[in-house]
Amino acid sequence: MTQTPAAAAPADENRLIAERRAKLDTLRTKGVAFPNDFTPDARAAELHAQYDDAEQQVLVDAARTVRIAGRMMLKRVMGKASFATVQDGSGRIQIYVERNAVGEEAYAAFKQWDLGDIVAIEGTVFKTNKGELSVHATTARLLSKSLRPLPDKFHGIADQELRYRQRYVDLIMTDTTRRTFEMRSKAIGAVRQFMLDAQFLEVETPMLHPIPGGAAAKPFATHHNALDMEMFLRIAPELYLKRLIVGGFERVFEINRNFRNEGVSTRHNPEFTMMEFYAAYADYHWLMDFTEAVLRQAAVAACGTAMLTYQGRSVDLSKPFERLTICGAILKYAPHYSAEQLDDIEFVRGELKKLGAHVTGPVLSRAGLGALQLALFEETAESQLWDPTYIIDYPAEVSPLARASDTREGITERFELFITGREIANGFSELNDPEDQADRFRAQVAAKDAGDEEAMYFDADYVRALEYGMPPTGGCGIGIDRLIMLLTDSPTIRDVILFPHLRREE
Repeated sequence: MTQTPAAAAPADENRLIAERRAKLDTLRTKGVAFPNDFTPDARAAELHAQYDDAEQQVLVDAARTVRIAGRMMLKRVMGKASFATVQDGSGRIQIYVERNAVGEEAYAAFKQWDLGDIVAIEGTVFKTNKGELSVHATTARLLSKSLRPLPDKFHGIADQELRYRQRYVDLIMTDTTRRTFEMRSKAIGAVRQFMLDAQFLEVETPMLHPIPGGAAAKPFATHHNALDMEMFLRIAPELYLKRLIVGGFERVFEINRNFRNEGVSTRHNPEFTMMEFYAAYADYHWLMDFTEAVLRQAAVAACGTAMLTYQGRSVDLSKPFERLTICGAILKYAPHYSAEQLDDIEFVRGELKKLGAHVTGPVLSRAGLGALQLALFEETAESQLWDPTYIIDYPAEVSPLARASDTREGITERFELFITGREIANGFSELNDPEDQADRFRAQVAAKDAGDEEAMYFDADYVRALEYGMPPTGGCGIGIDRLIMLLTDSPTIRDVILFPHLRREE
C-alpha cells in the first residue's frame, strides 16, 4: 500500500504544477474539463451524525445511496481497490473506490487524480472492517482539477503570514481556522437577532462621507470623479445613525465596516467591523446593562456558555461587569498613586513624561486634567482590566459627542468596556444640545488646526439635524472583531478577519 504525500518541497512545486497542467490538458482533449452537472445530496457531517453509531449490518440493510462532493485530502492506492478522504464544507468522510464497482476506465482515471482535486462520488454508505464510516463508490468523477499541490501544514512565523495572505489555503488545511469563522458567523447572527428581538431596526448608512465623523481617527481619503469632490471612507456611522433618531426611528443599529488610516497591530486592522446601536429615551446606565446582555448572547451562541477561557485565563461574562471611574481604576491597579496626586495636573503631566506616554487629542502641554488622567489610565491600568470592566464618566475634552453630566463639570455620561486588557465597546448618553455640539465641533477644529490629525471636522448638517430636535438618546459601538477574538481564543485580530491587510506581496 502506498500513501500519496500531502505536500511537496518548495523546490519540487514547479515540477508538480507542470505535471498537473499536463493532466488538465489531457482532460481538455476528452471533453468538458470543469463540468457543472453534479449536485450532492449528502454532507460528511450529516452522515457521521446519522451513522457513526450504527452497526455494520444496519447499514447493509439500509443500503443508502448518497451523492457527495468535495476536495480529496488523502489517497491510498492498493491495486484493484483504493481509499481516499473527501472534505466538504462540513467535514471529512472516507470513500472506497473499487475497480469492479466503478469500471476499468473510471478507476484508471481515479489513480491519476491528485490531492486537492474536487471530486464527485455516488455510492452506498457502509463501514469498513475497522469500523470506519465510508462511501462505497459506484461512480467517481473529477469536477475541478487542482493545479497547485496542497501544503502539508502551516507552521512557524514565516508561514503565519502565508495563512493570512492565502486564506483560501488556510481554510482548506486548518480545521481551527474554519471553526473560528463559523463561530464568528454564529456570534454575529446571534447579535443581529438579539437586536431585532429588542425592537431595533437594522439600517444601512453611507460608507462614503463628505465629512468624516463619529470618532477620533485619521480617515482614508478618496475622490468622487462625477461630483468632483473629496470624500472619505467612513470611520464610524454614528452621525448618520443619530440623524435617523432625529427622523423618528427610535431604535436603530448597523453592523458596519469602518476604515481608519492607522497602524496595524494585534488588535488593529485598517478595515474592521463594528456594531453600533442607538436607542431614544435611554441613558448610559441602560446602555451598559444592554451591552452586557448582547455580549452574553453572542458568547452563548458561539461557545455554548458565557464562561470563557482566553489565552489560558478565565473570563466570566455571566456575572455583572465591574464599573470604575478613570481615577478609580488607576487607584485600584496603580495603588502607589493617591487621589490628591491624580487631581494635580502638573503631577500627572510629569508622570506621563516619565512614562514616555503619547497623549492623543491635545498635545501634552495643552491637554486638560481629564485628558491627562485618561492618558495615565491607559499607561497604568488599561492592560490590567482582564475581567469585564466599564470605565465610566470620561472628560468632555476627549468626548466631543457625549452628553455632559448634569452634576459634575467637565465630565460626560460616557463609558468604555474593557475585557482582557483591550477595549471592546464605547458608549454614552448622546449630546442632543445643538449649540453645545457646535461649540465642541469648533474645539475639535481648533485641535485639528493645531496639528491633531484625529480631531473631528465641523459637521454643519449634523448640527442642523440636532436643531430639529433629537430626543434623549443613548448609543454604543461594539468592536465585533475584538469580541470574536475573545470568543475564539485568538491572540491577534488577523486570526478573526478572513482577509486582513498585509504589506504588498513581493
